[in-house]
This record gives sequence, C-alpha cells and structure tokens, in this order.
Amino acid sequence: MSSTPAQSSFSALDAVPLDAIYNLKELFAADKYEKKVILGSGVYRNDNSKPWVLPTVEKAEEAVSKAQDSGRYEYLPITGYAPFHAAARDLLFGPLGEKVSRVVSVHTLAGTGANSLGARFLKGALKPSAVWLSDPTWVNHYNIWKLVGVEVKTYPYWNVTKRGLEFEKLIDHLENKAAPGDVIVLHACAHNLTGVDPTKEQWKAIAYLCEKKGLFPFFDCAYLGFASGNLDEDAWAVRYFESRGTLEMAVAQSFSKNMGLYGERVGAFHLLAASTDAASKAKGHLPRLQRGQVSQPPTRGARIAATILTAPDLFQSWLLDLQEMSARIKNMRQMLRDELMFLGTPGNWDHITSQIGMFSYTGLTPEQVAVLQADSHVYLLNSGRVSIAGCNDHEECKVYSGSNRRCGKKIAELDDVETVEASLFYDFKG
Repeated sequence: MSSTPAQSSFSALDAVPLDAIYNLKELFAADKYEKKVILGSGVYRNDNSKPWVLPTVEKAEEAVSKAQDSGRYEYLPITGYAPFHAAARDLLFGPLGEKVSRVVSVHTLAGTGANSLGARFLKGALKPSAVWLSDPTWVNHYNIWKLVGVEVKTYPYWNVTKRGLEFEKLIDHLENKAAPGDVIVLHACAHNLTGVDPTKEQWKAIAYLCEKKGLFPFFDCAYLGFASGNLDEDAWAVRYFESRGTLEMAVAQSFSKNMGLYGERVGAFHLLAASTDAASKAKGHLPRLQRGQVSQPPTRGARIAATILTAPDLFQSWLLDLQEMSARIKNMRQMLRDELMFLGTPGNWDHITSQIGMFSYTGLTPEQVAVLQADSHVYLLNSGRVSIAGCNDHEECKVYSGSNRRCGKKIAELDDVETVEASLFYDFKG
C-alpha cells in the first residue's frame, strides 16, 4: 500500500506573511535580552510597563458580578446588549432629540467587528466603486475592505517632510478622483498611524467635500476620550458632521483603548440615516449580517461598559481615568522631545508633541528601525510608528548619549537627507 501523501487541496494557496504587529511580538518574545522594549503594540502601559486595569473598570466589574443572575450566560439578542449600545450612541453623538430615530446601533466585537459589519453593509447597500483610506492608515482597514470585495484606494494624508497633515493634497485628490457613492474612512480622533488630526476648520472643509461629491463618511472612533482626555473634544468631528443635517454617515466605535477592555472585545456600529424609514430598513439588514458572522456578541465586557456609562458616579470616575491616561501620554511625548533636543539630535522634533493619542509617526525609515532593533533591542513597526504608551521614565530607559550617538552614526549612514539618531528612544543597554 502506497505511503505517498495525497496532493493537498491547499497547495495552490499563496504564502501570506504574519500580520506586522503580531510578527513584531514574536520577534520580541524570542529576544532574550533583559532590557528589551517593544513600542509597537497599541495597548496602554503604566510606568512599570504593565497593563493598567482602570480603577473604574474594577469597580464596574464588582457591580456586574454582584448583579449577575442565573441567566448571565444566556444569548444576547443579535444586536447585542441594548443598554450598552444605546449608552455608546449617546456618548458619541451627544443629545440627539428626535433624530435618535434615525440612528441604528449594533453591539459588535470591538472596533474591528464594527468596521467589518459596516464594510459588509455599505458594500451591499451603496455598491461603492471604491473605499478611500488615508495614506497611511490602520493596516486592518485594508484587510477588512478587501475581504468584502470593495476596491481600496488611498488619499494623501501624511507629509513626510513637514511631518504633518497633507491637507491641500487630501482635498484636491478626493475632489478630482473620488466618485459619488464612494465611501471615505475617517479617523474621528488620534489618527492611527500618524497621531495627526485635521483642525476644526479642516474638518469643516472635509464635511463640505463629502456633501459636494456625494461621498459617504465612515468614521473609525477608537480613542474617544483617550486622545485628549476630553470626550467632547474627541467627538467633535463626528458631532459636527451630524449637525450639518445633510450627511448620512456610519461610525465604528471601540472601547478597547478608553476603558482598557482589550480582551473583552467591546464595540458598537452606528448608522445615521437621512430618515426614520431608511433607518428602519437598515435595522433589518444589519442583524442579518451580524447573525451570519458572529450570531451574538459576548456579554460581560458590554455590561461592564454599560455600567460605567450609565452610573453617574462611575462615569465621573472614568473621566478621571481618561485624564490620567492621556496626561501620562502627553508627558511621555514632552519628555521624549526634550531628550532629543538635549542631545542635539538633528532635525525638528516638534511633531512628537503636536501629534495626539497613543501613537507617534516618527519619520524613521525601515533601515533605521532595523538598526534600533539590532543594536538597542527596541522593537517598533517598519513604518516608524511608535506606541508612546510603551515609554516610561525609569532609570534604565534614560538616554545615554554615548552609545546612542554611536548607534545614531549607523543610522545617519542610511539617510543622507536628514540624520535621525537612535537616541529617538533610549539606550536600553545602559
């Protein structure tokens, strides 16, 4: 009897590389160096580089545990936990009055689930010729939209020379190349990857362009309250688009970052329709799509979030948690920039402090990132994006100019345009 294995049905599959962030985690885990540091993951860390369970979340967990009955493991409705997605909607949009009947909200598997549900719904409902993503953007945006079969196009966003928003080119590009009915994905606050947001006047211009061109805005809101420490400030763009009264829109909302509920996968998808009748029709389609993918979302995280959002004392406590997290990140930005200036690092580093939120788009090249990893055991994405929350001010993370300048010399050899030293971070070798 032959022992030759049969030809696999999957032999023709292309080899797909591991997601960049998870590949970085594997490289980091394999490094045996004691003082290695990873600055790639989008998770908040305290000054001891440990996960921080928000004090308010601990209180809400206790309240949820006490209130649990024998039905705590029962299925939720397909649209999820209603007290949660209603509270999430109110947090995002503010008071809607009679317009609340034009909003359809669904509890989803975090922001990824909300983006995915929205992409599948809009693909079928709008049949857009393309979806427009900022260049750069969160890598999963590409994955989500390609998986639903919508052509992905990009609009200019990051100016590598100025290290800021490429606003004029953004407007001109969409004005001339986007088609009516296309979807444009916008980051509500704390743009991921760059940390650069439009000003309020620029947001107004983008809203006008969407009206003029008939583009459908789809906001990704992953950092509400976490970006600036002020919920109203971070929700400004979404609320402004809604206030114009002429735009339909969608929002993917996540509570992974602002409540630290990463593993609980707590999110919501919101659709603002032009009429109550249109919202009612959409309300039938969204559960069908959710049913076909995940059936019902999980309960526990949504109950924790809803408890925080609906209990006045816990809500006020959560606002303080948000301020603490955002203040620490701002402080890390300032310390990083100050250290760069102290070392006399060539270049202008003002973008470190002008950017907002968890990430900084440093401007480092892949070659420079490789030098940091090889010489200083500092791990970050090839794009040069850094999670500021991964930094701290411990003694072992202080900059020692000698070895940094030696490493910086190697990096300078890779970049004739502008010297960027490895002292951008720290001398973890001590």
